[in-house]
Amino acid sequence: MKVLVTGACGQLGYDVMLALAARGITAVGSDLAAESPIDGAPYLPLDITDREAVHRVIAAERPDAVVHCAAWTAVDLAEEAEHRERVYAINAAGTRHIAEACRAVDCKLLYISTDYVFDGQGETPWQPDCKDYAPLSVYGKSKLEGELAVAELLEKFFIVRIAWVFGAHGKNFVKTMLNVGKKYDTVRVVCDQIGTPTYTPDLARLLTDMLQTDRYGYYHATNEGGFISWYDFTCEIFRQAGYTTKVVPVTTAEYGLSKAARPANSRLDKSKLAANGFIPLPSWQDALSRYLKDHKE
Repeated sequence: MKVLVTGACGQLGYDVMLALAARGITAVGSDLAAESPIDGAPYLPLDITDREAVHRVIAAERPDAVVHCAAWTAVDLAEEAEHRERVYAINAAGTRHIAEACRAVDCKLLYISTDYVFDGQGETPWQPDCKDYAPLSVYGKSKLEGELAVAELLEKFFIVRIAWVFGAHGKNFVKTMLNVGKKYDTVRVVCDQIGTPTYTPDLARLLTDMLQTDRYGYYHATNEGGFISWYDFTCEIFRQAGYTTKVVPVTTAEYGLSKAARPANSRLDKSKLAANGFIPLPSWQDALSRYLKDHKE
């Protein structure tokens, strides 16, 4: 099997490359960088906003599947007028280019999406096949356009929505909190946004499992362990790291620093994974423990 991974230099793409290689699957990375982030791994520089380049690369490589991790993920910057065209060029048009090229060579596409495609209202967990889309932000709207392009153009697709991502290769909430916790005696953290973290090595294993099946469709994939707030997550980060930093819960309105509207309800129902024969991710508490053990800050 041969898999092309977009966004291979990113937090998730990097771990997908490792997971595929560990399974003996040929993984070809692609991203904007000139060289591979993983020594010795096959790699092709690729700008997904260039439609001709996308079609050329996928036609030449003829992968059995594409894992599309490349995305604009700077949620607040996406709200700024000077960035919006670029956001849509990457998340919407770029994804359409990938889907078109996959259709041309008849390969599977696994598209990484987000809880931000929903409006985040209520407390009921979002079902993977729910079509009540109402994104609140430019980021969410652009990712939804990507989803719609994939579903419109392809039959052999997985759309996997994730949330609260953390891993070793890139910026994430855990790294930020560990750094802040070192500098300050007290931190203020939002307590009214509810969801579940997603550890990229665990997710990469699941995505690799998916690629080797034809159980296509929409899925939600975060770690198990229950729904929590960012405040709860921070408390557990500091507890496991041995920090004594005080954590003060505040509402989103009280925090008041974000340009983009965040979903208050990021609860994603993941039961479809087990129902379709996939092994769910371990608990987020266990994932955090492994992260802290392997990546001392």
